[in-house]
Amino acid sequence: MIKVRAHSNIALVKYWGKRNIPLNIPAVGSISITLDALYTETAVSFDQTLPEDRLVLNGQKAREKESARVSLFLNRVREMAGIKSFARVESVNNFPTAAGLASSASAFAALAVAATKAAGMDLSVRDLSVLARLGSGSAARSLFGGFVEMHRGVLDNGSDAYAEPLYDAGWWPLRVIIAITAEGPKKTGSTDGMEHSRHTSPYYTAWVDSADDDLREMRQALKDRDFEKVADISEYSCLKMHALAMSGRPGLIYWNGQTLQLLHWVRELRASGLPVFFTIDAGPQVKIICPETYGEQIAEKVKAHPAVKRIIQTGLGPEAEFING
Repeated sequence: MIKVRAHSNIALVKYWGKRNIPLNIPAVGSISITLDALYTETAVSFDQTLPEDRLVLNGQKAREKESARVSLFLNRVREMAGIKSFARVESVNNFPTAAGLASSASAFAALAVAATKAAGMDLSVRDLSVLARLGSGSAARSLFGGFVEMHRGVLDNGSDAYAEPLYDAGWWPLRVIIAITAEGPKKTGSTDGMEHSRHTSPYYTAWVDSADDDLREMRQALKDRDFEKVADISEYSCLKMHALAMSGRPGLIYWNGQTLQLLHWVRELRASGLPVFFTIDAGPQVKIICPETYGEQIAEKVKAHPAVKRIIQTGLGPEAEFING
């Protein structure tokens, strides 16, 4: 049995939309940071005696939908490895699942590494990233630590849609304070939300067309370690993504009232002179980012805010790694 730990990530330049659903090819590129404190540990073993794949998620037998998604992914691994055995998969998230914290990203990154190793393969990091993307678009980024860019690619087969590291976690220490505003899974999953936006929003084409400019500006801002510029681009990309979701018919609103309170509040903090900005994925949780040296000060403020149920603090995390095997 091969066991792997992979970490969640959050995008500073957002990914929303697919140009190929079966192959999970993104419509736009993205740039993310990998989170140290949020991770998935997944163990995989192939067993000729099993009559079907068996998935245990967070200590419980997985639901049919979750099991089917994992089996579909494992079918690709079996095809690549030339084996027919079913697999036993045990996966544990140390943070809430399907709550806007990128649990599928860390889960499928860990599964990609563990399953290929258990099947006797030794793939390149690029091929692993392409494979992880087939399970979850964001999983391609969770293979790597620190700052990561995902390329949308242009080929129909998706072989050039992969992620690669930009800078490691220690290159620019940042602190992420995740403000949990609601517990439980979100009502509309990311893939369904993306497709709804693509088919019903009049702004979808503009979103896709503007992505390359955001990526180019973010690459330069990161290279310069320009915190104010990174903050500006990140909030701009975040709000564009959510505006796109809201402009569908009917509009998708991933925020709650507490989310909106925190957006105004973070901007007030920045106006007061504190280096801080927000970003939000497809969910109600607000990620508040600052330099590491300001982490404790800002975390105490976030923890005390009445809109916040609890916080998760994290620095930037490492690449996916074997725990055994």
